[in-house]
Amino acid sequence: MKNQRATSLAAWTALVLAFAAFVFSGAGQSIAAKMLPGPSTQPRKFGILRLNAKKKFPASVLPNSVFARCSPETVKIGTVCMMTSPYPLEKSEIGVNDYFFATQKCASLGGYLPTAAQLIGAAKRVKLASRVDDNEVTASTDIDPTDGLKDKREMSATLTTTASGGRAAGSMGVSDVSRGDPKAGEPDPIPLPADPSPETLQYITVYDNGNHGGFAGAKPVGQPENFRCAFNFTQGHAGELK
Repeated sequence: MKNQRATSLAAWTALVLAFAAFVFSGAGQSIAAKMLPGPSTQPRKFGILRLNAKKKFPASVLPNSVFARCSPETVKIGTVCMMTSPYPLEKSEIGVNDYFFATQKCASLGGYLPTAAQLIGAAKRVKLASRVDDNEVTASTDIDPTDGLKDKREMSATLTTTASGGRAAGSMGVSDVSRGDPKAGEPDPIPLPADPSPETLQYITVYDNGNHGGFAGAKPVGQPENFRCAFNFTQGHAGELK
């Protein structure tokens, strides 16, 4: 008799505990639903982003795991997704596409400006800018004679200097309001103008060179040039153009 009562009591206790767990789990879900935002097509902090094929999102709101393949306007070169064509400049961007513009534009798209080695390595897979007498099927050449025919090259992230010494790479200068440390008896520094875009700091340019890739000289970082962006393979879609 005692065993039956104990068994019955244990059964009722288990039933009560199960019911309580069910109630509290439902309450917890209700509270969580109120505290956490639901899926939305608008990026929100700690929210769930609902992807929309008709809408493009900036790379900063998309997790790396989303991008498992290269986007349509890029081609996979090893572990890199590289634009198949140079970045298409808008009218307002023509003439201002220097090294600063190119590096910042690629970064805003979720990628980076490729090195000379990466561009030359991709010569057989993408149409690099090239001379007029190169094969227009495999290289990006000037084919419009209405504004002249010019040999083309493109920018790389690789930098070089044309003079020796650290100042060849530019200088932040000394501001007019800089002051020495009076506790250490330091005199006030002499103001100097900044030189953030020196002629002596230049980026290496490359060209297709019959699909072999080649170096095409260097240009000061402040001068415009064609460029393309590259993206890590897991972030291929970050390169979608707007």
